[in-house]
Amino acid sequence: MPKRVDHAERRTEIAEALVRVAGRRGLHAVGMRDVAAEAGVSLRLVQYYFQTKEKLLLFGLEHLAERFGERVSARVRAAGDSPGPRTTVEALLMAALPTDDESRIFHHLYTSYAVLAVTDRALAAQPFIKNPDAAEDALAGLLRQAQEATLLEPGVDAQLEAAGLLAMSAGLGTSILVGQRSPESATAVLDHHLNRIFRTGDAAD
Repeated sequence: MPKRVDHAERRTEIAEALVRVAGRRGLHAVGMRDVAAEAGVSLRLVQYYFQTKEKLLLFGLEHLAERFGERVSARVRAAGDSPGPRTTVEALLMAALPTDDESRIFHHLYTSYAVLAVTDRALAAQPFIKNPDAAEDALAGLLRQAQEATLLEPGVDAQLEAAGLLAMSAGLGTSILVGQRSPESATAVLDHHLNRIFRTGDAAD
C-alpha cells in the first residue's frame, strides 16, 4: 500500500522551511523555489499546498503565531503552579522580545511581513492577523483580573494600558533587532512601566 500522506504535517514542514530560509535571507528575498529546496521537496508540491507565495507567507506567519503562543505558555508554566496576574503579563510581553534565535526570527518576520504588505497589494489583501485585537483583549483581561484583586494602582485603564504595553513591547523588540538597545535594557523599560501600573509591593504577584 502507498504510504498515507499527513497533509497537515507536510504543510507544517514547508512552513518551517520558510521560517528557516527567511530567517537567513529576509522575507523579501524568499521565493517558493527557495522554500522547496529548503524543505527538500519539489516546487510543484509547494505550489500544490499553497498555490501562491502570498498564501505560503500567511501560513508561515500563522505557524509562527502558534509557536509564539506555546512560548508564552511555557514561560507561564515555568513561573509555578499559580502565577499571579503580573507574572502572566510579564510572560506575554517578554516572550515577544527578540532575546534568542527563535524570538528574533518571529519578530523579524512579522515586522517584515507588515512592511511588505504596505506596498504589495497581494499581501495586503491577506488577513495579516485573523483577530487583530486578540492579544490586546487577553492582556486587558489580565490587567482587569489584577484590578479586581486590587493589585493595580488606582485609576488604571486596563484596555488603554494593554494597547500601550503591546505597542511598547513591539517597539522595544525592533530596537533590539537593529542594535539600538540590549535585551536587558528593553526588559528594564518594560519592568519600569509595569511598576508604574502595579501597586508597590505587588511586583512579585
